[in-house]
Amino acid sequence: MPANDGAATVAVEVRSFSYDLGAVGPSFQHPIAIEAPIEFHVGGAPFAVMMATPCDLEDFAYGFLLTEGLVDGPDDIRGLEIEEAQEGWRIKGTLVAAKLQAHLARKRAIGGRTGCGLCGTEDLSHLPAPRRPIGSAAPVEPSVIGSALAELEKRQPLNALTRATHAAAWCACAGDIVLVREDVGRHNALDKAIGALMREGVGADRGFFLITSRCSFEMVAKAAIFGAGALVSLSAPTSLALARAREYGVSLVAVARADRALSFATAGGDRSGGLAA
Repeated sequence: MPANDGAATVAVEVRSFSYDLGAVGPSFQHPIAIEAPIEFHVGGAPFAVMMATPCDLEDFAYGFLLTEGLVDGPDDIRGLEIEEAQEGWRIKGTLVAAKLQAHLARKRAIGGRTGCGLCGTEDLSHLPAPRRPIGSAAPVEPSVIGSALAELEKRQPLNALTRATHAAAWCACAGDIVLVREDVGRHNALDKAIGALMREGVGADRGFFLITSRCSFEMVAKAAIFGAGALVSLSAPTSLALARAREYGVSLVAVARADRALSFATAGGDRSGGLAA
């Protein structure tokens, strides 16, 4: 594990629990997912505190800075310093001059939670969104989605240990999972995946996102900000998620199961079985 990452789990003492008898048998060690405050500083000043699993922190930083609208790409980030703090972790980001000036002009201070994507937003005009709708792309074949779903569970080691984390996977157009990031926060998992793709220079037209969490509007917005034209979710979308998908041109397949899913017609979506990506 990189030196600037923390542990993802901690072992605690538990006992088996029977609905007939209550706690029974000897105690044993069981891993649980770590949730810790990650404090973001930008340009020397505090910007946000997000509750997250403290692994893949550099990926998290890149993705978070992009989806929060502070940068347009990795070249806008001049440097990152990641350090362990007294109660969590601190990430200090340095931006190029133009992006730092734009950030300072937009006053924002958010207190992050693992389940909230609006904390601290001063008005609706400040909600992160892509600069332009997603362009048209070749559709992803339905069988490809099934292949990615079949592989996903095997690619979630942290959730296999703890049963407490979300996952966001980037899948190639052929169905192979390129990378997976996990976190106690669904937004954080997707930010980590986006950050990893940014750092590796993977183009948004080369695949689609597959997420295990609720398909809320923030998840659609984050995928669109990265430039992905397709999002597959194990859960159903909310009304605002569907509205944003239509607005941004993100094709949406949700309630994805081993044998079938629901295809939601969106601005860039396919209405005959395929999924634009």
